[in-house]
Amino acid sequence: MIPWKRALLKLSGEALSGGSGEPLSPEILASLASQVREVAEAGVQLGVVVGGGNIVRGAALSRLPKAPDRPEADQMGMLGTVINALALRAAFEAEGLKALVQSAIPMPPVAHGFDRRAAIAAIESGAVALFAAGTGHPFFTTDTAAVLRAVEIGAEALWKATNVDGVYDRDPRQYPGAVRFDRLDYMEALSRRLKVMDMTAFSLAMENRLPIVVFDLNACGNLGRVARGESVGTIVEGSHD
Repeated sequence: MIPWKRALLKLSGEALSGGSGEPLSPEILASLASQVREVAEAGVQLGVVVGGGNIVRGAALSRLPKAPDRPEADQMGMLGTVINALALRAAFEAEGLKALVQSAIPMPPVAHGFDRRAAIAAIESGAVALFAAGTGHPFFTTDTAAVLRAVEIGAEALWKATNVDGVYDRDPRQYPGAVRFDRLDYMEALSRRLKVMDMTAFSLAMENRLPIVVFDLNACGNLGRVARGESVGTIVEGSHD
């Protein structure tokens, strides 16, 4: 039995490049589209938020000499997420999926503006809703945008796809003895200062009791396993006390 009726998938922009050296990898896009189609066919209604780090990271750009200031740099990053969302839509449609792109920054020739009711209607009809341009405001990450959209569309969980197979007590790339958690509650994650998401995103998820599943997208079949409720990665949720 599929445990999730509706979920929000958070993808990083870097995931779309696949280490190819190019911003977008056709092979990665096709693979993602195939996995998302399987999830949709299993009956899960899906929204997607994608980052823009494969194109430009606003925060990093603003720190460079003679760079745009932070608000303008973040706007550039938001536009990068729109490019990624359009690429994903094309890949999804090539797999026979219906998909729409909504942007927090209005740009009618390119994408619909964000409309919660329209997004929910599209998702309920079987389409995948791609939410681009973050929150539409500087200083907020796409993780925060993902939690916000998840809450707005009534998602039952946020699936955070990463290149690490869950949440660890220490960085497993630096510490071979790092311990992975199968399950955490929000307060334990906070007390241990575990970097599940940035604090704004994590606080919003905790306030709304939105479960977060952190998993490795690179492992073959993991997205389908998460959709089926199998023990994959780490789930962060409210205490059961």
